Amino acid sequence: MAVDEVDGTMAAMGPRLRVAREQHGATLADISCATGISPSTLSRIETGRRKPTLEVVLRLAKEYGVSLDELAGTTVPAAEPRTPAPLSFGDGKEVLPLTRYVGGLHAHKHVLPAVERQPARPRQVSHEGYEWLCVLYGRLWLALGDQDLVLTAGDVAEFDTRVPHGVTNAGSAGPVEYLILFGPQGERPRPRTPPAAGRGTDGRKPAE
Repeated sequence: MAVDEVDGTMAAMGPRLRVAREQHGATLADISCATGISPSTLSRIETGRRKPTLEVVLRLAKEYGVSLDELAGTTVPAAEPRTPAPLSFGDGKEVLPLTRYVGGLHAHKHVLPAVERQPARPRQVSHEGYEWLCVLYGRLWLALGDQDLVLTAGDVAEFDTRVPHGVTNAGSAGPVEYLILFGPQGERPRPRTPPAAGRGTDGRKPAE
């Protein structure tokens, strides 16, 4: 493997480790307790600010139940791309990866199942990064710090993920679908076109 290929593999390792942790349903604190690796070190590795050692990768691979090939991105030949299968969680949530996690910005589509009763306030987490969220269908409860927001189809929220945050179905009697675009700290979507004439940045006409 050439030097540039090695560098590319190592650069992609952090985002893959973050995805493996999320699939495992664990927080940085959970993994720190299980492996003895500090949360700050795990965060720096996931956001690409620190290269993991082989020992760290082996410990995390064992904890997440994944192979080194999966973490290195060598399990699927480049000539044979395939659509990632949705990831299912115990609470009925499904996550469909929309990118190959090669570093930088990456995207997922999330689907939360319908609920029969008013849910509890979402459990909040915080970590390095920046997130852009867009609701496609249903009503999504976003607990962002001390704020409680109910977002509906077409609503967008963006926030620093160091702010405690969590989401759940807001009790719409149906599922909720939304898109997540996540990037390392300091990296976020950059609008390159101005708003339509006569409309604000949210696309709405100003009040008369």
